Amino acid sequence: MRVGVDYYPEHWDSAIWEEDAARMRQAGISLVRLAEFAWSRLEPLEGRFDFAWLDAAIDTFARHGIQVVIGTPTATPPNWLVEKHPDVLPLDNQRRPIYPGVRLHRCYNSPSLRHYTEIIVERLTRHFGRHPNVIGWQTDNEMIGQESHSDGATADFRTWLKARYGDLATLNREWGTVVWSGEYTAWSQITTPLGGSPHLNPSYLLDFQRFCSDSAAAFNRFQARIIKANCPGQFVTHNLWGYPVVNDYYDLFDSMDFVSVDYYPATDLDNDSKARIYHGAMTLDLTRGVKQQNFWVMEQLSGTPGCWHPMSRTPTPGMIRAHAWQSVSRGADTVVHFRWRTARIGAEQFWHGLHDHHGEPGRRFVEFTQFSEEVQRLSPLLDGTTIRNDVAMLFSHEQLNALRIQPQSDGFDYLLNFRQIHRTLVSLGLGVDVVNWTSDIGGYKMVIAPSLYLLDEATASRLREYVAAGGTLIVTPRTGVKNLNNVCHAARLPGLLADVVGAVVDEYDPVGHDTQQIQFSDSDADAVDCAQWCDLLNPTTAEAVATYASEYFAGRVALTRNRFVKGLAYYVGTVPDAEGYRRLLTEAARASGVALTPLLEGVERSVREGDDGRRIAFYLNLTKSVKLVDTGREGGTDALEGGRVPSAFELGPMGVRIVIE
Repeated sequence: MRVGVDYYPEHWDSAIWEEDAARMRQAGISLVRLAEFAWSRLEPLEGRFDFAWLDAAIDTFARHGIQVVIGTPTATPPNWLVEKHPDVLPLDNQRRPIYPGVRLHRCYNSPSLRHYTEIIVERLTRHFGRHPNVIGWQTDNEMIGQESHSDGATADFRTWLKARYGDLATLNREWGTVVWSGEYTAWSQITTPLGGSPHLNPSYLLDFQRFCSDSAAAFNRFQARIIKANCPGQFVTHNLWGYPVVNDYYDLFDSMDFVSVDYYPATDLDNDSKARIYHGAMTLDLTRGVKQQNFWVMEQLSGTPGCWHPMSRTPTPGMIRAHAWQSVSRGADTVVHFRWRTARIGAEQFWHGLHDHHGEPGRRFVEFTQFSEEVQRLSPLLDGTTIRNDVAMLFSHEQLNALRIQPQSDGFDYLLNFRQIHRTLVSLGLGVDVVNWTSDIGGYKMVIAPSLYLLDEATASRLREYVAAGGTLIVTPRTGVKNLNNVCHAARLPGLLADVVGAVVDEYDPVGHDTQQIQFSDSDADAVDCAQWCDLLNPTTAEAVATYASEYFAGRVALTRNRFVKGLAYYVGTVPDAEGYRRLLTEAARASGVALTPLLEGVERSVREGDDGRRIAFYLNLTKSVKLVDTGREGGTDALEGGRVPSAFELGPMGVRIVIE
């Protein structure tokens, strides 16, 4: 277990590097990330390289026992490169350049970007690839599958389509271009989706998103090959960004040694802009699931965020420590805080670090130091442990992108619906792995597959075999609607999974924000609300779990449960509220043999385990009020304070308790 910070020596007079390094070491910091935005300092003019300042900075940290991760600087092409080769810039859908001055102003499909990337990464890695104080590399920064409509992107898109479809006759058939007289007779007629209309052929739009994602992944692999060739013994990773983005992160990280994430939980809790990007525990579970192994946090919340939006609230006392432990509890082996000093220059002057502009230690730094000390103390206990869960959720960039292209009803949002289910699982104390929808799921007792809107026979067969072997599967509305080319199936929904769920959709109503009600069949409790979508189900072999209690479809089946060979399959025909999901998932978990630990809102539980039988449970109160935690377990030891832990205890605001079970 390690704690680090992000540092920008190029922003500060070298006279303060020594002071900063000494204070870092006193705070228990053992690594820093450097140089990911420093291309103009590393190569001030074409072919003129200056690594002396970075050598000096690394030597300063080495004297204090602090190791270094270097970022390749390709997210910020310098002005001399943009001036000489403007094709490095991405073009928007009006073919207007996205100019430098912010960052990420690079087109992955630009031949010039590839050429100059190879030069800078080659020179950097040859220079630092055997440096004893450099332990690894971060490629670029927060790659997204950004759209570019440049000449390079257009040419590459055509090449991508030729590899996928072979000939225009096949492409026309698979896309259904006969609609609106859209048939192509020459490859030159195909461009990237210009103009920005959301009403273009949905198969075309989905393939373009796939192409953008593949372009980012290819650019990442390109850099990884250079790094691995020149840097024996040094790792390579990348720092993913929050959702929603079009990237398929499972492809983006296939060339990386492990996954890193930038994690900025909302300081206004549920109300600020970051709550729509960083989805709390789900972000961390998703990160762990990309390669299904432990990960790093390369940028962790340190202070008030603010840059492209008004400043958010300052982290409340305890929040920095609590969310850092949240990252560890869900699989982070290293937590790097952004940033050491708050910038006095540039666009991020108000995205605060551990020190404010005056540079003197304050409350946040003291809290960070407490976390760092605790990590050092518990490192022998936590090293070698990981997360092992009985429940999985299947995440799909394919579904996310397809449902963004054609929204199904007012308020129907794949990502937010996914998060609602995840939140409910967390509230029940259930550990959950968020894994790729194509992953092997045979080891899980319960699997939730939200809105498999695009469904092929291979995926359906895998889910069918999982249930037949004894697993519990839960599927939700808009399952089995289309094939992978974004073309509607000619079958009653849920199409290829109808036999598994034992029901078909008679008709559906995209109710949007018109709230409806469902009544659970085996409960005297009140009906619960639902919205967005209502499938009216006809069970074939399934039994009804809930029926609608409103409008013209009152009494029609809304949720079903089906015994399929040795397993169970649930079909959820609507989008229940939190209480509805709580009732359903409680029943499904118990039927699957999964242990529950119901928790109050805002409280989380996660467990890390070792091969030697170690089990360390983390209880976190991520709210501003005192919460009672009833673990239902006796006999644990408090890892931080010592002593036995009662089965029920109070956690103060942003409280953390780590229990050796």
